[in-house]
Amino acid sequence: MENNIKLSEVVGSGKDGRILKEDILNFLEKQTGAILPPSPKAEIMPPPPKPKDRATPTPIAKPLVFTGKDRTEPITGFRKAMVKTMTAALKIPHFGYCDEVDLTELVKLREELKPVASTRGIKLSFMPFFIKAASLGLLQFPILNASVDESCQKVTYKASHNIGIAMDTEQGLIVPNVKNVQICSVFEVATELNRLQRLGSAGQLSTGDLTGGTFTLSNIGSIGGTYAKAVILPPEVAIGALGSIKALPRFNQKGEVYKAQIMNVSWSADHRVIDGAIMSRFSNLWKSYLENPASMLLDLK
Repeated sequence: MENNIKLSEVVGSGKDGRILKEDILNFLEKQTGAILPPSPKAEIMPPPPKPKDRATPTPIAKPLVFTGKDRTEPITGFRKAMVKTMTAALKIPHFGYCDEVDLTELVKLREELKPVASTRGIKLSFMPFFIKAASLGLLQFPILNASVDESCQKVTYKASHNIGIAMDTEQGLIVPNVKNVQICSVFEVATELNRLQRLGSAGQLSTGDLTGGTFTLSNIGSIGGTYAKAVILPPEVAIGALGSIKALPRFNQKGEVYKAQIMNVSWSADHRVIDGAIMSRFSNLWKSYLENPASMLLDLK
């Protein structure tokens, strides 16, 4: 018998005196004097107290005071001349043509020739090669070394290749030119280019250095950039903008990837006298001289 309870001693409260559970519990309570614990219930935990909202201090902003003033100054010197030239250039219908040139072989050749030129006191950049290759191309396409009158009724084919080089100086954009490139060697072009750059930096170029140009190259890559929409310098009819040289992956004739030295060129031509086919053929010839610099030896005079 569980808990040693004699049922005969328990008084039943059920129907017909039947003993119920409550009767047994009441009996045990009387016998032991103990209070049985109620059934356990899930304890309800009160939510944690919310932290008191902290007021974010508002920063005291001091009013900004700008003391700068606009400045007006007259356009003078080379900039004034450029205003006149560029205004005239807007009347020219420009035709654009772009291509890329693989200068891998030329880079190697220049590295070999730099010490030789240095012993002669000359800094050998890529520009003398670009200029000489352009001159060789102009021999085949003389229309690019021409000029037109203001009414575009006459074309004058220039005998001399006076190739201008756009320079960025403290005085502004200037375009001195290397005279008679068609009869100069690459080293002679480099020598003259060194002189023009030195005088340009010092602001000492003469009128003769700045006039008489027949064709122009602008080396934007020396500052940065890949492409440009070059503006023709009247009365010339063509100009080329040279981008920076970058090492890029390319495929050779065997389908193998190699590290190539790539430069992009952007040509602009006067579409009134030059069509796209002429500009393209000239660019291809100029490009071939630079990609195979030894081939220039065949046409040098």
